[in-house]
Amino acid sequence: MDPLDLTGRAVVVTGGTRGIGAAIAGAFLSAGARVLVCGRHEPAELPRAGDATAGFVRSDVRDPEQAAALVAAAVKRFGRLDVLVNNAGGAPGAPADSASPRLHAKILELNLLAPLHVSQAACPVMREQSDGGLILMVGSVSGVRPSPGAAAYGAAKAGLHHLATSLAMEWAPRVRVNTLVVGPVDTGAPGSQVDPRAVARTVPLGRAATPGEVAGACLLLASPLAGYLSGAALAVHGGGEWPGYLADPRAAAYPPQK
Repeated sequence: MDPLDLTGRAVVVTGGTRGIGAAIAGAFLSAGARVLVCGRHEPAELPRAGDATAGFVRSDVRDPEQAAALVAAAVKRFGRLDVLVNNAGGAPGAPADSASPRLHAKILELNLLAPLHVSQAACPVMREQSDGGLILMVGSVSGVRPSPGAAAYGAAKAGLHHLATSLAMEWAPRVRVNTLVVGPVDTGAPGSQVDPRAVARTVPLGRAATPGEVAGACLLLASPLAGYLSGAALAVHGGGEWPGYLADPRAAAYPPQK
């Protein structure tokens, strides 16, 4: 039996209409799962894999009522909810001393409170299922190290990581909660903040992740292979970042070819 075969499983991916979220939705569809995505605006194309296409619900998950309606729509469509991927998030770069209080509040709402709202709605559904359910938080390295220029975002992601560990304890054993601590990802989107040269210089694997690689990590955590993982944080960051005060060890390990 293929442990990554998720045929029949019901999955919700917030912010699943583009970028990393669309890749996650597509990966679950490829694994045989039934997928519902949400966003504030319906896209021209929905994630698909082969003949399978994700369903869509218009939802601003910062609103607790809309978050609850999203989960209700999934249960109505699928009859159950096995996996919730709290992917919706992000923030523009903004100096902490000049960003408006409103911007800081919106960043916290989207990256910390929204995942809590959707998870609260999903928990009672998953608890009633004999085999429970899984909640995945898409976190960030910004939440585990200083994030100048993105202080509110980093603080929100740090809170998200802590939230996941707390929910994993409160909601066990039926509901498992895990986090992906994601590093730079090259989504190919216009205005991306990923600088390939900087990433090649600072990330041990020498490149940013692809959205598909983040999606693969989600599939792993949703599979029976990870059935005993809860309250865990999986680093998807290419090995981390070289400390700036050290010489680059790669220069000695891989000298330039003549």
